[in-house]
Amino acid sequence: MSNTAAVSAGTKPRKLQINRRTKTIFFAVMILAVLFSVYLAGALLSDDLIQADFSKKGLPPSLEHPFGTDMLGRDMLVRTIKGLSVSIVVGVVASTVSAVIALIVGVAAATGTSWLDHFINWVIDLVMGIPHTVLLILISFACGKGLKGVLIGVAVTHWTGLARIIRSEVLQIRSQQYIEVSKKLGHSSWWITVHHILPHMIPQFVIGLILMFPHAIMHESSLTFLGFGLSPEQPAIGIILSESMKYLSTGMWWLAFFPGLMLVMIVLLFDRLGENVKKIVDPYSAHE
Repeated sequence: MSNTAAVSAGTKPRKLQINRRTKTIFFAVMILAVLFSVYLAGALLSDDLIQADFSKKGLPPSLEHPFGTDMLGRDMLVRTIKGLSVSIVVGVVASTVSAVIALIVGVAAATGTSWLDHFINWVIDLVMGIPHTVLLILISFACGKGLKGVLIGVAVTHWTGLARIIRSEVLQIRSQQYIEVSKKLGHSSWWITVHHILPHMIPQFVIGLILMFPHAIMHESSLTFLGFGLSPEQPAIGIILSESMKYLSTGMWWLAFFPGLMLVMIVLLFDRLGENVKKIVDPYSAHE
């Protein structure tokens, strides 16, 4: 046997190695695809599928109705998917608004005058000092409840933690040497903020935005469950869970179990998506 053949025979094929960053990106894309599929399914499903049919009321889970039916004969699987779609929309819109508020407030506190910084910190302490659920109920009730009240309530109460993180990051960036050099070159505070500070805030902004989603969805569901959120005519997980409480004692466990389980799964997926995005933007997690 020739040397070439011997080398070829003794050579083992190398395994394809995928680093941690590639795996994380793959899982993040998969999670995002699942969440978008749930939203799209809820948006495309016709309302005719959840019309009352008293001939099928109170049916337990089966092949025809995997999540069973409620006391009006409505398919619980369709109601749950449409409710999750509404929750995802509320979470995305409210979290985006809240994250933008946090970015503006955090940068303003760190780059503005001392009295502005003290005032913003006072407002943050005031908002965080009020019990969260009570504040959400008050704002939602003052805004007329419904979808608008929930969106405003969640948006204006979830920015405080991210604003403090952004403020501390901006203060740290302002102490860097290149910021002093930029000032010596005659650049204004606005120019430094736009070109040097805001680009560094993009990772914190994106991660904070995604990690707000689970809180926004849970608070939307809790407000609706307590009767201060979406109207009963709209499909929402909070409404489904609130209605199911009347029938749990009769043994209709599926009315609360499956919608509650799906809500927890969506919240965990958003939380996992945020963790994966955090790993992606972290340079130390790029390789094994």
